[in-house]
Amino acid sequence: DDEIRQKKSECYADIESGLWGWQCKSSVIAKENCALKCLSPTCYELVYESDPLEEGEKDFVRSQEYKYCMHKVSLGESLEGIRGSFDY
Repeated sequence: DDEIRQKKSECYADIESGLWGWQCKSSVIAKENCALKCLSPTCYELVYESDPLEEGEKDFVRSQEYKYCMHKVSLGESLEGIRGSFDY
């Protein structure tokens, strides 16, 4: 988790410096979507690409799916079955 926090901080720094383009700095939620994409393009694509976070949205289910995806990626495991694995 420390490693992830560190990488996310680096992503935010890159976004702030303009490396990701102006649209990533256009709003808090745009910045968050860009940071999630920066942190893990594969997991972002799987969990958020088709329906990015919107202003003020807190999506705990997808947040769990994203973390689970990152965990599986770090272990080199298959990403099948991540979507929908946390539907409550």
